[in-house]
Amino acid sequence: MRRTDYCGLMTEEDIGREAIAAGWVANKRDMGGVIFIDLADHTGVLQIVFNPKNTSSEAFKLTETVRNQSVIQVRGRMRLRDEETVNPKIKTGTIELQAETGELLSGARQLPFNPVDDKVIREDLRLQYRFLDLRSERMQKNLRFRYQIAKSARGFMDKEGFIEVETPMLTKSTPEGARDYLVPSRVHPGSFYALPQSPQIFKQLLMAGGIDKYYQIARCFRDEDLRADRQPEFTQLDLEMAFVEQEDILVLLERLFKHIMSEEMGLDIHDPFPRLTWQEAMDIYGTDKPDLRFDLPICELTDLAAKSDFSIFKKAISQGGVVRALVVPGQSDFTRSTIDDLTEFAIEQGAGGMAWIAWRPDGEIYSILTKYFSEEAMQELLLQAGASPGDFILFSADKKQVVRKVLGAMRNKLADLLDLRDNSFRFLIVTDFPMFEYSEAEKRYVSQHHPFTMPYPEDIARLESDPESVRSQAYDLVLNGTELGSGSSRIHDSETQRQIFSALGLTEEEIDHRFGFILNAFAYGT
Repeated sequence: MRRTDYCGLMTEEDIGREAIAAGWVANKRDMGGVIFIDLADHTGVLQIVFNPKNTSSEAFKLTETVRNQSVIQVRGRMRLRDEETVNPKIKTGTIELQAETGELLSGARQLPFNPVDDKVIREDLRLQYRFLDLRSERMQKNLRFRYQIAKSARGFMDKEGFIEVETPMLTKSTPEGARDYLVPSRVHPGSFYALPQSPQIFKQLLMAGGIDKYYQIARCFRDEDLRADRQPEFTQLDLEMAFVEQEDILVLLERLFKHIMSEEMGLDIHDPFPRLTWQEAMDIYGTDKPDLRFDLPICELTDLAAKSDFSIFKKAISQGGVVRALVVPGQSDFTRSTIDDLTEFAIEQGAGGMAWIAWRPDGEIYSILTKYFSEEAMQELLLQAGASPGDFILFSADKKQVVRKVLGAMRNKLADLLDLRDNSFRFLIVTDFPMFEYSEAEKRYVSQHHPFTMPYPEDIARLESDPESVRSQAYDLVLNGTELGSGSSRIHDSETQRQIFSALGLTEEEIDHRFGFILNAFAYGT
């Protein structure tokens, strides 16, 4: 038998019992001729004692040459540690295994890094030796936590009456906002399959087929640049429901995440998740995924800025732009170096520069803007911004989308600088996303979410005349500034779907060739 017990599951109740443990050598220490080895498996660490008085000569000799991360098997008897060797930092810190025999199961070469060390390891090295990286406590916890979340979600979906259905991985290319990964067909030379960006079309067909509630833990593929929150392949909990409205889905998603937080993290969330429209989120926070663990809202000051003689403000406003600001409480003493760093950051985000005001605690207003505002106009500006003596105010003046980007990024920059984030969990639901956005690269409108999202009925008349004003019945779930998921109500009639495809620049021939199968389904009771 290779083992009778897992390293991290042994307790004081096992004292005096014989046990066989197997795992990886995490660390080795020579304490005056007695060798201590920390033996690790996926459950934790157990201290093994090799004492020449109790350990076979073959096993003791093994300890002289065994390297960290070698795999060994040890048989011995469990006992309490001496009081001076107790380690309260680990679960098995009061016990140890007195080795009697031992065997090397697999040796290890000189290590590029030891996964049990607390040192920061270069990511490229971690990826090159991924098998070593996976032995680290952090990666073990991450993978098992991921499994527990998936298990919890499956349990919730099952109780809600959903069934799990696997959808095809080889499909046809559809316009879903990113580039497709293409797979050449051996049977049909010159033709290609596309890997799915999401199971979108298939789950619509499932709804048309009478599958009332569907879900799957789906693998998705998107050929886009790698970022911290964007991966070429990822896994998502995908679901669809028939005969519901958007509110029904939002309530279900909120209950799902409250269930997961309670079951897997022991956190009971009783308050409803706050909601903002996309327009509100962009105007208040400069992003559609704001971190609500800190405040720092964006202030609209265009009308008051128009009263000044400051050329940068006047030029932006005359060109249809806006002037907005962030008020940073209690930071009027920002150093020149800090202000220069913030200005440089604003320029990196697309700003031409950054105007600012330091309102000293004694009431003095320190800023170049005092030259261009009357005393009365300046007080009106500060009042509108909600500022107080001791605050620092920074401004952005440009096109609305530029100002949103600059101040949204600046808000997060200030949170890092001032350590404004805590360890709480702040959920947010963002609704009413634009149906389209204009792609400068493609010189055409593209879907903000995907082309199967239902627009609000009252906006459909503007599809041709003003596509940017058309709102979609789409929503995102955001946690601490990270998008956890998104969804939408689906189009279920062919006429509306054709209008959306046309707005995206597809011809009738292209629509029928690429999407005839789903449009045909709409003609048979959807």
